[in-house]
Amino acid sequence: MSHPHPRPNVLAIPPYVPGKPPAAAPGTTTFKLSSNENPYPPLPGVIEAATRAVETMNRYPDMGSSALYDALAARLGVPAGHLATATGSVALIYQVLAAFCEPGDEVVHAWRSFEAYPIAITTAAATSVPVPVTTDGRHDLAAMLAAITDRTKVVMVCTPNNPTGPAVTQAELDAFLDAVPPHVLVVVDEAYVEFVRMDDAVDGIATYRSHPNVVVFRTFSKAYGLAGFRVGYAIAGEPIAGALRAVSLPFGVSAVAQAAAVASLAAEAELLERVEELVVERARVVEALRDQGWSVPEAQGNFVWFELGERTASFAVAAEAAGITVRPFAGEGVRVSIGEVEGNDRLIAVAGEFLRG
Repeated sequence: MSHPHPRPNVLAIPPYVPGKPPAAAPGTTTFKLSSNENPYPPLPGVIEAATRAVETMNRYPDMGSSALYDALAARLGVPAGHLATATGSVALIYQVLAAFCEPGDEVVHAWRSFEAYPIAITTAAATSVPVPVTTDGRHDLAAMLAAITDRTKVVMVCTPNNPTGPAVTQAELDAFLDAVPPHVLVVVDEAYVEFVRMDDAVDGIATYRSHPNVVVFRTFSKAYGLAGFRVGYAIAGEPIAGALRAVSLPFGVSAVAQAAAVASLAAEAELLERVEELVVERARVVEALRDQGWSVPEAQGNFVWFELGERTASFAVAAEAAGITVRPFAGEGVRVSIGEVEGNDRLIAVAGEFLRG
């Protein structure tokens, strides 16, 4: 019997594997360390702002996200016309590909990197060009540059890299951008930018200002703790930002999400305090793991990476038995979010026992 068939590329889309929630364990507190979520509750004023927005749920949200654009423009020192919002920064990936890629065009990206890249690329009927990260989990920018062809339309630079952790430096990025053909769009994906503590860190705003083929992605899901509301934004020159807005889903960012994001921006002092506490806790975890003998890549996000190869599944099972869920990447390794102190302590204990076992 004849029936409708989806496009061949749709059948080839790899599945997205979300972080697994912890199974209930009677008498034991469990911790979800699998999705890079912020362990803190909403920032002060956010619940109140979201509640006020809920009271008008019978109305459509502001399609232009005007209050959010104004707040971001003021905070970042950029024109509102250089911004584009979306339902999380992952939606911006789809919008970039929809706006700039024809079927068969190539998209260069590091691998392993953000899991959504090959999914979105396949959805757009473009061609994924993965470039292996270095042995210490870093972008191999020289190899990525060599992978650019006359079919390349977009390059994705995830910094800090999810899931391995290292970030590129400004000098490395500048040298790379100077060599990339000007017609190729370079995405600087800074979903974890607030957690970066390193010399010569990338300044995404300065980079987009000096390179008209650069678009910067950021999100409210991680440091701001709004993962459940899905708000991301892009910063780019007007031609790029305008193209992203043109292909965006109408009314995509809900009124509640917009209100929560604006209120979160107003709570900067509390945000910075929480982020700093997570950074300090990250350093403690990394030091403990290295003292045990683990070779943990430089962690510049709110997570750590264990390169485990065929031992990946065994580590995930051991973690779950201890009441923590982690994010395994089959045959490659495990990413573990920095969460509550007790959950982090359990991770350290599990990791030590795993090495001894």
